[in-house]
Amino acid sequence: MLLPIKHLGPFSFYREALSIALPVMLQQLIMSMVSLIDNFMVAGLGDINMAAVNVSNQINFVFIVIVNTVCGAGGIYLAQFKGAGDGAGMKHAYRFKVIFTLSVSILYWILYWTIPEGMLKVMTMGNAAQEEIVAIGRVYLRFTSFTLVSIAISSAIGTSFREIGEPNIPLVISAAATLVNTAGNWLLIYGNLGAPRLEVSGAAISTIIARSFEVILFLIYVRRRNAPFFVAFNHIGMIHKKLIKTILSKSGMIFLSEASWISSETIMTALYNGRGGAEVVAGMAAGWTIANIFFLLFGGIWTTAAVIVGGSLGAGKLEVARVRAEWIKSGSVVAGVIIAVLGAAASTALIPLVFTNLTLAARSISMGLVYVILIYLPLWCLLNAQFAISRAGGDTAMGMYADVSVNTLLFVPGAFILAFCTALEPVTMFAILKISDIAKYFVARHFFKKERWMRNLAKESEISAAG
Repeated sequence: MLLPIKHLGPFSFYREALSIALPVMLQQLIMSMVSLIDNFMVAGLGDINMAAVNVSNQINFVFIVIVNTVCGAGGIYLAQFKGAGDGAGMKHAYRFKVIFTLSVSILYWILYWTIPEGMLKVMTMGNAAQEEIVAIGRVYLRFTSFTLVSIAISSAIGTSFREIGEPNIPLVISAAATLVNTAGNWLLIYGNLGAPRLEVSGAAISTIIARSFEVILFLIYVRRRNAPFFVAFNHIGMIHKKLIKTILSKSGMIFLSEASWISSETIMTALYNGRGGAEVVAGMAAGWTIANIFFLLFGGIWTTAAVIVGGSLGAGKLEVARVRAEWIKSGSVVAGVIIAVLGAAASTALIPLVFTNLTLAARSISMGLVYVILIYLPLWCLLNAQFAISRAGGDTAMGMYADVSVNTLLFVPGAFILAFCTALEPVTMFAILKISDIAKYFVARHFFKKERWMRNLAKESEISAAG
């Protein structure tokens, strides 16, 4: 059968899984609510301003995906070293995260200051309001360039806490940073309490302040807590050479998978952004802001798989890992169905309430997008569970095969065909293109059954040097 709910595990297992997943999901919920509040405040400035912020954040999203890819590659090993009780190995995996996330942040800082207009124009090709969107977006991108290093370090520390089974720490720190960001937006976007009215620039400045506050809290806590993975910056370069080569070989597969996914999504976004004016960009942005609340399930699935499956594999309990992997897949599908039903009801009331300042056309687009996303949510939960379990055991090839094959052969060609050969509106384009994810599921299922992820990476790596 397509959805393996017949393999549901006992309640005690899901209680354990929820204790790991819920803090991660709550953290992502807080971040999604911040995005929702940001969009609500910026929406008050009109479709053009919201469109500019959204297109800029689509570019920022690519950066975040790459950072998460690096952290995910290092996290595969950090979780298994935790299961094996190898403190030195955890430190080396953390070093990998810091070195490569910082490298990515420096590269993006250069891009944001040299070719911001070029990146924004690619994302708004054919849009009737391109000139206005690019002018505002350029300023926003250059402001947010000062958050990149903070994001890199916070991500390296926060994901490491999750992988050692302590997800409450990132939750609390993100909640605190969220309050700072929300207060900053309220003050600086509209000039409340005597603050200057900076509009879109105010949103960017409040983000800089919040991200700086977040990374400072992480650094203070991780040092005082003496976390088992943490290494001071003056020792970051002392990484085990064999491990860095091993992780890079794994991260190469992950990067290809993520690059295939993000590039296909970016192409689709650029194509449907050309189907009208600012109302299309703003409407789709509003829809994705709501959808990100539902996507918090994915973070819970990935963290649960890393801790439970990765920890079991690292401890040499391969059969336990196999059984628990099936329970995670089944539970993910059930969770997706529940959230889809509840989300449809909530969105019907939420979108007209939150986005009252957007045009009726923009609100209609956002509502349609959310409904389509919720229909696909159970399938996407299952796909994420398959990918997360495989990566927890070091099988990064499965995701690459599934993403690259389907995106290259079906999704991207389909996007161009629909864009240039039909007059379909953006939501319908998206709904049709995402049918390709059914094919992605079967490709992933084929490789998942080979059980190449059933490996004890901690034992294979044999890292025992002092951290």
